[in-house]
Amino acid sequence: MGVDLLNIEGLKQLEHQGPIVMVNLMRFHERSLDGDGSGWDAYLRYSALTVPMIKARGGTLLWTGDAKAVALGPQHGNQWDYLALVYYPSVAAFLDMMTSEEYENRCDPHRRNGCAEHVIICTSEAYSKFKIG
Repeated sequence: MGVDLLNIEGLKQLEHQGPIVMVNLMRFHERSLDGDGSGWDAYLRYSALTVPMIKARGGTLLWTGDAKAVALGPQHGNQWDYLALVYYPSVAAFLDMMTSEEYENRCDPHRRNGCAEHVIICTSEAYSKFKIG
């Protein structure tokens, strides 16, 4: 897990060049790996740093929520703690943030300390009731 796992080439090859929503699935460590509180506490430190970076690139945090239960599908490997939907105006805006020195040095250490697992799925809109802008 980490920025080194970022699928830069796959994202750059997407035909879709418009707005995207990144679906974030997170599972937290019980204790932050740096010993400073819980995994959730480390994730809150991460969020406080990344949300302004997202906004600076024209994006926004759309929705977050606690994962309650797998309603359909295999239970094994799908036990998540938290979800976030994050809008970016383009894949390029997402990649710009994720590959920035600021993200790597200031933000990602908190994410790594807090998240036992973090999966991000890139999506393009097929239908939405969200109105952005």
